[in-house]
Amino acid sequence: MSYCVNCGVELDDTAAFCPLCHTPVHNPNQPVNQTAPKPFPTERKEVPPASKLQVAILLSTILASVAVCCGVLNVFLRTQRTWSLYVIGAALMIWIWTVPPLLHHRKDTFRLQLLADVLAIAVYVSLIAVDLDGWNWYWHLALPIILLLGALFLFWGLTMGRRKRSTLTSMTLVIGSIGVFILGVERFVDLFFLGHWSPGWSLIVLAVCVILIIPLIVVRRVPSLREEVRRRFHL
Repeated sequence: MSYCVNCGVELDDTAAFCPLCHTPVHNPNQPVNQTAPKPFPTERKEVPPASKLQVAILLSTILASVAVCCGVLNVFLRTQRTWSLYVIGAALMIWIWTVPPLLHHRKDTFRLQLLADVLAIAVYVSLIAVDLDGWNWYWHLALPIILLLGALFLFWGLTMGRRKRSTLTSMTLVIGSIGVFILGVERFVDLFFLGHWSPGWSLIVLAVCVILIIPLIVVRRVPSLREEVRRRFHL
């Protein structure tokens, strides 16, 4: 058996250099065995990626275990609040957001997945309404806001997903959508609490969005300005 002359580590008879300090091995009494298998890997190889199905099963098992355990604890602890609904709803929502896209990541399922995501949020908020006995605010306030947000996400997906949009166009669409969303939120809030729509602060936000959009449209329409913005901000 040979030993490294530099660090003293014990060497295998197939070692041409020290595996610890990489000092070459020169032993005239024991040449390096070129035919025997190496005791350790000599080439770096990529670890094969995990199967999407295995990842989906793992996520499903974890989320289901958390939901079941919290539900059982809520039953046996006999608390006045059904707190497990929050955990079960969150687990279901996370499952819908992660597992189906992992298994079916295709463009033709975008609308269906978006619908499932919006429904998951609606179901989760409905569980909160069950615990708080708040079906009135759920139907007249929470659900309309969720549906409006889902419609905006669908609009973004349809307008930005068909073909590659420029950064200026994407910024214009996002800023405009934010203004519309804020306007809709104030409308639903006013109708729920006041019984009529009296637009106020949302108009200020909408005006700011319009002020931001106008320069973006001008820059996008004028080629010289567009190229200058792209050069300065690396868009």
